[in-house]
Parts: sequence; structure tokens; C-alpha cells
Amino acid sequence: MPILVRSSCSILMAAVFIAGASLLAHAQPTGTLPPPAGREWSGESGASGHPLMSAEAIRAAAANFRGCLEGLWPAAARRGVSRATFDAQIAALAPDLRIMDLLDSQPEFTKSFWDYLDVLVTDARIQKGRELLEKHRATFDAVERAYGVDRHVLAAIWGVETNYGAIAGDRPVLRSTATLACIGRRQNYFRDEFISALEIVHRRDIRADHLVGSWAGAFGQTQFMPSAFHRFAVDFDGDGLRDVVGSVADLMASTANKLKKGGWLAGQGWGYEVVVPATFNFKLADRASNQAIHEWERLGLQRVGGHPFPRPRDQAYLLVPAGVQGPGFLMLQNFRAIMKYNPAETYALAIGHLADRLRGGGPFVQDWPRYERALSRAERLELQQLLERRGYDVGEPDGQLGGKTRAAIRDFQAKLGRVPDGFASASILDQLRGR
Repeated sequence: MPILVRSSCSILMAAVFIAGASLLAHAQPTGTLPPPAGREWSGESGASGHPLMSAEAIRAAAANFRGCLEGLWPAAARRGVSRATFDAQIAALAPDLRIMDLLDSQPEFTKSFWDYLDVLVTDARIQKGRELLEKHRATFDAVERAYGVDRHVLAAIWGVETNYGAIAGDRPVLRSTATLACIGRRQNYFRDEFISALEIVHRRDIRADHLVGSWAGAFGQTQFMPSAFHRFAVDFDGDGLRDVVGSVADLMASTANKLKKGGWLAGQGWGYEVVVPATFNFKLADRASNQAIHEWERLGLQRVGGHPFPRPRDQAYLLVPAGVQGPGFLMLQNFRAIMKYNPAETYALAIGHLADRLRGGGPFVQDWPRYERALSRAERLELQQLLERRGYDVGEPDGQLGGKTRAAIRDFQAKLGRVPDGFASASILDQLRGR
């Protein structure tokens, strides 16, 4: 899970793990796996408590669906969509109310950082990726020359997003975006997505019957939202169309174009696994603490295996997903570029690691603390609320453990005499509960 209900309408987001449409629900509504055929809306109000997500509001909006769509014609006309295209595409549209349950779901997250990596970076995915890199070698050569983006990263995104196109979603994008444009709490966002989808059909880049994807409207084998398609899609095979559904050349070039415009630096990797000493000042393990790699070395960080850093002047920040108990990573600018694709550190680390495995690299060297139980979303929310009661600023408690929450955990750990690494463990939650 992206591009972007990836930015603001995240459904399976908590700290936003995107597991790729194949095995885990996409972290930002580029989707979830479609529900079994025949499932309908539950008829219940959404869990968010938003007034537009009450059962009554959903039914009322659904009753006005046709009127809502007609009201979008002036905006579509301003974007160059013809009346003929508009009328033809809305003629048979009916709302997909099952999406309301997906839009406002509040799932419990029970997988740890390392469990997600286990799901995303598998032997089968590595093998398939290597086969496709060889099969499409000429295309990857050309895309790499044109955009400077590492082919292994492109292949990794392809693999994580849709298992190399095997599971890209089967919901009509126009129906999904029309539903969300007229019903529910994200209507303003999805009106633009619906009109963008109409533009795609009007310009004949992709036929309407081929424009299928996730419940939130992401489509193509690396999952573009319609508005992102307009910003980043390119016609790389020269047939006059920007086809991220049926053309591998257009797909890889469009994905590379997004990464390049997101700040990708040619010739640089995504980051390095590093050994972090237990005596390290973990307050520096923050995305805002960007400094040259040689400065991190001066502070005691070493690359695993004793290998030297090839570019010690590169700027990086330190990520310690499991605190002192697990591996550390120095993240370069290209890691941030991957996070423009999906703003989840887990997602970006999975992409970087899968890319390394595709080029022949090995697993991470250091062990993860697999004995630690991952906190559920409800427990993460409780942890934030308990920290807030103790006077800490954690932002708006939402179950997503960002920088403010990690800083609060570090301070609390220090007061307990523990290593202040910011790791949200079950034992820290117990301490906050007073147990």
C-alpha cells in the first residue's frame, strides 16, 4: 500500500504498514483485498463517529447518488472530460456501499515490524522478481538510463504492491471513486479522484473495463491513484498511451518517474544495516536528526560485518525499529523517496530489503526480538493516552506511534532507569499501567 489515498485516507494505517495487495491489506487506501463475492454493506454506522459515516447519512447519500454524480459534471467539464464520456460512464453506476465498512474499519494490528518483513520478503517473491528482472532486462536497462532509479527497487515495489501483478484488485475504479465521492467522510478527496479517473478514460490511456483495482481506486501493478497517474504516468513504449495496466515499460517508467520526482538520487542506495551500541544516545534516533554518515560513525555506529561505508559524506538518519534489542538502520535520501510512495517506514524498509535480496544480497545480519509481543492498535492507543496523562505531548492519540510518542517513551524509560530507545514494548505499557 499508493499514491495517494496513501497520503490522507489511510485505512489500514496505524503506523501504516502496507503489506502489498497480495497478502496484507494495503496500508493506505490503495486498498485492501476485495471482500468475498456477494458481501454487502453491514448497514452499520462507521467506527470513526464522523457524522457522514452514520448509517442514516450513508443511506441518505446513497439515495442521492445520481444527483451527486450529476453535480460533478461542471468540474469534469473544466478538466476537459466530454459530456459524451461523462454520460456514458455514469449511466450504469450504482454505489458500492460495502466500501463504507472498509473506509471506516478500525482493525487491530497485531503484527510486529519483523513479522511484516517476513510476509513481504519471501523466497518465492525473490525468485519471481529475479525472473522478471531477467525477462524484462531491456526495459529495465532503458528505464534505469532514463530515470536513474535502481531497477531492483522498481521490481521490489512491483512485488510488494501486487505480487508482480498477480493480485491488483478487481473493483471498477470509476464505481469505487464515484461511491467515495458521494458517500462517506472523504468526499472532497475522492471527487478529484473520480474526475481524474474520468480523464483517464476520456483520454483513452486505459479502457474503462481495464480500469480496475482496490476498493479505494488504486490500479495498475504498482498501484496508482487516478490523480497520481496524471502526475507521474508516462508513455515509455511510444504507443501514445500511458498504460500502467498492460505495458511493463509504461509501468516501470511511471513508477521510476514518481520516485525521481520524490527526490531519488541516482547512484545512491536506500540505507545500511548498522550496529548500535547499548550506550548510544537514542534521542538521536529520529527522522529529524539527519547528519553525515561519518558523524554517525564518530558516535559509535558501525556497518554490520565491519564493512566500510562507501560514501561517508552522505546524509542519513537513524531508525531503530525494535530499539536496543534489534538492528539499526541508517536511512539515506532514497529511503525518504520510497516513503513518498507510501509513508510507512515498514513499507520502505521492506522495499529496500527486497531490492537488496533481488540483487543477490543476504538477510539482515542482526536478530529481531521475536520474543517481544507486538502491541495491538488498542494497546498503542492506550499507551499514548497513559503517556498523555503523565504530561507528555504525544500529539493526537491515534494508535500510530510517531516521533512524539517515541520521544515520550524515551523520557519515561530514562526515568525508569532503562535504555531510552523509544521501543513501545508490552513491558513499557505495563509500567505505564502501574503494574
